[in-house]
Formats: sequence, structure tokens, C-alpha cells
Amino acid sequence: MRLKPLSQQVIVITGATSGIGLTTARMAAARGAQLVVAARDAKALQELEDQLRQRGAEALGVPTDVGSKDEVKALAQAALARFGRIDTWINNAGISIFGRLEDVSTADSERLFQTNFWGVVNGSLEAVQHLKAEGGALINLGSELSDVSVPLQGMYAASKHAVKGFTDALRMELEKERAPVSVTLIKPAAIDTMFTVHARNYLDVEPQLPPPIYAPELVAEAILAAAQRPQRDVYVGGASKASSLGGYHLPRLFDKIGETLMWNQQRSNRPAAPLRRDALHASDSSAELQQRFGAGGVLESSAYTRLQRAGSLKLALLGGGVLAAAYLLARQSGSASTP
Repeated sequence: MRLKPLSQQVIVITGATSGIGLTTARMAAARGAQLVVAARDAKALQELEDQLRQRGAEALGVPTDVGSKDEVKALAQAALARFGRIDTWINNAGISIFGRLEDVSTADSERLFQTNFWGVVNGSLEAVQHLKAEGGALINLGSELSDVSVPLQGMYAASKHAVKGFTDALRMELEKERAPVSVTLIKPAAIDTMFTVHARNYLDVEPQLPPPIYAPELVAEAILAAAQRPQRDVYVGGASKASSLGGYHLPRLFDKIGETLMWNQQRSNRPAAPLRRDALHASDSSAELQQRFGAGGVLESSAYTRLQRAGSLKLALLGGGVLAAAYLLARQSGSASTP
């Protein structure tokens, strides 16, 4: 299967006004792609569209709640009306909840799944209808929590497990009918975005991401590489691959890591903000058009991800043991520095 270079592509990106989606949109625009960007906040979308155009890119912002099948269909129709085709569709929109599963309300859990899981389902099924015509790439954002789980983000992990199952099944069905569609699942480790700001919080302190934390540009690079060369799974950050390997081969050990290190490392030493805003049920305009949160010690590169993108799979697999050890050391180091 051959995919077009970015400069010849029309790319749809959901969740485009913050974090990974925003970074990917700006990077794709700089490389000549025509963009259709989607998010719930119409004002932020208009500002993003203006920014991209000022940088010389052709862009269209379409206000979209990915949890609505009708709105996702309208997104696709808007892309076709403006550009005549879709070459890559990126299902990036997502949200989290920090808190014990017993404390999280049913309404909040259902809303999370409506965005994280049904948003991917709606986007994927709409996208493949159009990608089949001329070929293209479907790229879904999973997580390192697609393969393992952690306490205090149980519903988020469950949604990312569901995204993995759906994406794998859809890939097999498309391959069976020889459809010219590449299906990729991206699995980032912890990324320095507005993730914790957007998340709903049930904790008595502000949530934080556990180390190691990687730059969003690494995920954007991985996404755009998959838009040009078919790939099945892409782990962004060695910690993501280490989590997957460790969770598969040493599940009870990783349970204990979750119960100790991961419990503490997701809790900051800052009291939970009163009247705290989030983006679970509606967009949070105060945190839009921001790529990074500004976490300390962010890793700007990943040797494992570079090897994976270069196709050096054997070297990457041989490094699995080293990654697992590095993962444990990083988690332990973060735990030692967390009050």
C-alpha cells in the first residue's frame, strides 16, 4: 500500500485545539498538508484556522463533538465539500478522569466513553467509507494504557483498551476485503500536554502524570510518519513499550507497581482547586490552543521510538529488557521525588 506524501494530503484531525492534536495540526501544516481540524470549541477552532492560514496552509475548522455520529458525518461532508477527498483521518480527541472507580459518577464515566471510545468508532467508520475510494490512512490514538492499567485512571484505561480492540478488529476486516486503508494505533506514554488540566478530578489534590514524560512533538512525528507509511502499532516513548512488555510478561509485578508507585505518582502535592474547570462535558476555553502544560523534566526524544520508526524492529525488541529496567527506575525515581 502506498500513501501520499504529506504535501499532497487532506488530513482530518479531531481534538485539534490542544496538546497532541494541536501539535500535529501545526506540524502537518508546516509540511504542506491541507487540514480539516475539529473540536468542540468553535472560537478556538476559528483562531486555529486563522493561525494555520497565516502560516500558508489551507485549513478548515469544523466544530464537532466526536461522540455524536451525526456531527462526525457532518465533519466528513465538510471536508469533502471543501477539498473533495480525505487522505488521512486522525482520531485524536480524548479526555480522562482521575479518581477511584467507586467514586466516579456513572454520568461522567459514560461521557468519557462517549468521547474516547465512541468518538473513535464514529470517526473510524465514517472515515473508512471515504478512504476506501482512493486509499489512505486511519490513525487512532490509543495509549500506553491500551495494554496495561493503572489505579485512579481506571475508566480512561478501560476506554483505551476498548479502542485497541476495536481498531484491531477493524484492521482485520479491512485487510480481509483488501481495502486500500492503512490502520494504525498510536500508543503514547505520558505526554506533556493539557491532559491533566482537561481531566475531571475526584482527588483531594491536583492530578499529575507519572514520569517519564515525553514531548508532544514525538507523538505528532509518529502520527505523520504513519500517515505516509503503513504501520500497525506505534509506541511513542520507550516507557510505553516497556509497560506493554511488562504488563504482558509480568502482570502481577505490574499490579504491584500500580498499587504503589503509580498511585502516588498521579497525585501532586497541590490541593485540588476549588470550582475546578475541566473539559469532560464541555470544552474548557481557558486551556485551548496550548500544546504543553510545562511539566518538569520532559524528554524531547526517544531512542526506542526512533528505532521503531526506522524499521529496526529486531534492535527495538532486543532493547525490551533494557526498556523495562529503565521504566522501573524512572517510576521509582519519580516516586522518590513525589511528596
